[in-house]
Amino acid sequence: MPPLYERDLAAVASVLHLRFYPLATTKGEGAWLVEEGGRRLLDMTAAFGAAGLGYAHPAVVEAVRRAAGEMAGVSALFGASPEVVGFAEELLALLPGGTDRKVYIGHAGSDANTAAIRAARAGTGRSRVLSFGGSYHGGLGESQGVSGVYVAGGLRPEPGLAQVPYPHPYASVLLPDVLDQVDRELSAGDVAMVIVEPVTNDGGVIVPPDGFLKGLRERCDRYGTLLCADEVKVGLGRTGTLHAFEREGIVPDVLTLGKTLGGGLPLSAAVLPAEVDAAAEGAILLTTIGNAVCAAAGRAVLSTIASERLWTRAEVLGDRLLTGLRALAGKHPLIGDVRGRGLTIGVELVRDRETKAPAKLETALTVYRAFELGVLTDYVGPGSNVIELTPPLILTEEEVDLAVEVIDAALSDVEAGKVPESVIGPYKGW
Repeated sequence: MPPLYERDLAAVASVLHLRFYPLATTKGEGAWLVEEGGRRLLDMTAAFGAAGLGYAHPAVVEAVRRAAGEMAGVSALFGASPEVVGFAEELLALLPGGTDRKVYIGHAGSDANTAAIRAARAGTGRSRVLSFGGSYHGGLGESQGVSGVYVAGGLRPEPGLAQVPYPHPYASVLLPDVLDQVDRELSAGDVAMVIVEPVTNDGGVIVPPDGFLKGLRERCDRYGTLLCADEVKVGLGRTGTLHAFEREGIVPDVLTLGKTLGGGLPLSAAVLPAEVDAAAEGAILLTTIGNAVCAAAGRAVLSTIASERLWTRAEVLGDRLLTGLRALAGKHPLIGDVRGRGLTIGVELVRDRETKAPAKLETALTVYRAFELGVLTDYVGPGSNVIELTPPLILTEEEVDLAVEVIDAALSDVEAGKVPESVIGPYKGW
């Protein structure tokens, strides 16, 4: 075990650990991290998507250096600063739809979604929220209480939470049945907001059937319910369009963003209708929200994604990655399904393709073995059996091919019984 990792175990609280292997890195560049001993690792997680532009992107580095040197305040609570106002203006300029909107600027997807929920309740006078099974909207407060992964795990849900299944073709959860359930819940007239991930990652990297978002938009309009697209993980180019909701030609009332948005710094946003925002003034008072340094990083991220049209890169490289991984299915009986959109991809491992029984142990071993071979992945899903790939948007074709080669080798070693179960004992993952 690396000395740095041992120091971490001795000093850093386990309450914030979500570990799959003993990763201890000292620097990063592009899609690569460097371990304490100098070994280079291709990061196909982008730190759960937070390093969407990779590590130490020059535009982000320069923006942060400049803003930290000027230090125009540390909080939007007390007053305005050029970086924060500029960030909000530039984000709004990248969104379709009306102009009468405001931007909450926070630290993470958790507080952005909590801000959206509080504002929706205040603005509509309704108390209930509808979310979907397997969803992940945050790890604190209201956003945690509406997250399907936590509710399924035994967490007390938000009062009045309505939750319906997420349409999942591989699991035979059909779209018409899901929309019928949504219709029944909304018809009561007390749901303030529907919150949905256009592609859900932590629930198993599920790409819904065409018509899902459009069906939600129609029903929200029918019953006067706000529609929130949670694009914290899949937004800003990752799915092959700038905004994931654009795929179906709809515009949500509320949009939440995070992870990639900060270029590795803590930054999130919730875009709200102005009248909804006005009803919730001061609803979240975190001292350093809307700080100038993180906002400067966000401006650099938005500018880079827009000017380089990184969503087109994500679509092309995502197709290459999907093609390479699907070609492995004929070779590896563990692979039950490969699915994704753009650069958010899941490889579901099963013990039997007929029954689709989750191969939880084999998934953890494959992820660990890939780490040993130099590629970082993680796993998600209710059965903890979906290898999740959310690499930086600046990935190259050569790096895509390397990732496929390593996953191929890792699966071969696991299937051959060469990876002992004992290696994953200290790492709980999901």
